[in-house]
Amino acid sequence: MIPPRWAAHHRRADHELLGYLRPVDAIPGYFIPVTVFGYPLGAPAEERQARQCLERSGLAYLAQDWLLSLPDHPRPVAVQIVEATPRHLRVKNIDYGYPDANIGHVFVVDVPTTGQLRPR
Repeated sequence: MIPPRWAAHHRRADHELLGYLRPVDAIPGYFIPVTVFGYPLGAPAEERQARQCLERSGLAYLAQDWLLSLPDHPRPVAVQIVEATPRHLRVKNIDYGYPDANIGHVFVVDVPTTGQLRPR
């Protein structure tokens, strides 16, 4: 679940949640812009720049392919996002080389993702 101290950032036009500003403890006043599931979209920056990063990214990251690391598989599995909420992330298998689950199998990942997911 997204920690309550992370500040939600909503698009002005339609109030859609674009992501969060994750505070940088070591640098007061700096934030890391992250997706709705906690993946970093940029480097630590002042609040205005972090918000601009989220605005530029929009929700395009939801449409891209991702790689999911699984504890029982030596290589990451190619997946697509099915649903992203502040509580969980659902991704479907699109990796024909992963023998342990059919294409379309849905994995549920805890949010924020901690090194388990990265862009393909």
